[in-house]
Formats: sequence, structure tokens, C-alpha cells
Amino acid sequence: VQLQASGGGLVQAGGSLRLSCAAPESISRFNGMGWYRQAPGKQRELVAVISNGGNINYADSVKGRFTISRDNAKNTVHLQMNSLKPEDTAVYYCKADRAPYGVTYSYWGQGTQVTVSS
Repeated sequence: VQLQASGGGLVQAGGSLRLSCAAPESISRFNGMGWYRQAPGKQRELVAVISNGGNINYADSVKGRFTISRDNAKNTVHLQMNSLKPEDTAVYYCKADRAPYGVTYSYWGQGTQVTVSS
């Protein structure tokens, strides 16, 4: 499964970006999809995830600023990022999970760079 992430870029603090993760098949076939990020010298961390049933979880650091959503018609998951801070600077990766027969398979997109200047 090849996930295609897009929408990163350079923005000033306080600005907004919208990331998109396009899947080559119906996203309803995945148990969940989400966004993770990795800053230089740090471990990859969860940003936001949305389940097939619509349950959503956010990292505490982005609550109230980021919104994850699904567009089932376009097989795409979006991450709307508002009020961006320099500490949001990272490579953002989308991920999709499916668990046929009780075994979880995870698929990662290629990553998109988000840089927030102060």
C-alpha cells in the first residue's frame, strides 16, 4: 500500500497548513489512519489518529490546534494545522493500519516536511 503525503511547507509561527494523505484504495478498509511526526534528534511521535469508526485521538501538544478528518470519497485523510509553533517543525508521516485475521499491518507514507519559523 503506497500512501502519498503532501501539503508540507514553510510557514511563519501562527500560520496554518493542511496535510493530505492519499491512499490507493478505500480508506474504509483500514482500521485506522493517522499522522506522526519526527523532529531532528527525536523519536517519531503520534500527532493524531482517526479510526474507521470515527474515533479520534490527539497528542496533548496539538489539541485545539490540529484537526484530523477523513474524506472517504477521495480516499484521503487530512490534518488541518492551525496556530503553528516552531516546535511543530518536523517531518510528518501518515500511517494506515489494517488487521486482517488479528495481525496488524502498518503502512507509512513518505513523509512531508513542515517548517515553522519564529
